Amino acid sequence: MRVIAIATLKAFGEDAKHKDAEQPLRAWYDEATKAAWQQPADIKAHYRSASILKNRRVVFNIKGNDYRLVVAVSFKLQLIYVKFVGTHQAYDAIDAETVEMT
Repeated sequence: MRVIAIATLKAFGEDAKHKDAEQPLRAWYDEATKAAWQQPADIKAHYRSASILKNRRVVFNIKGNDYRLVVAVSFKLQLIYVKFVGTHQAYDAIDAETVEMT
């Protein structure tokens, strides 16, 4: 899979307030770029705690569920679009099915 908008992941992980997310986000990125997911079940097989939503969205728990990562997945194109990364408090303030990067 190819991950689009990795700058969003880097910026979040390099922010001093969320420095503890940097390594877990890198690990997720490494795993995701090596994956060849063909359907949502493939994601669930590797990430049991991932939530599959409408609108091709998937929510991943990062760093033991301290952070949330929302992506849109195009299985056909083998692309992952980063839509949101943030704390649980920030996640609670968005609609994961419609959120777009700012």
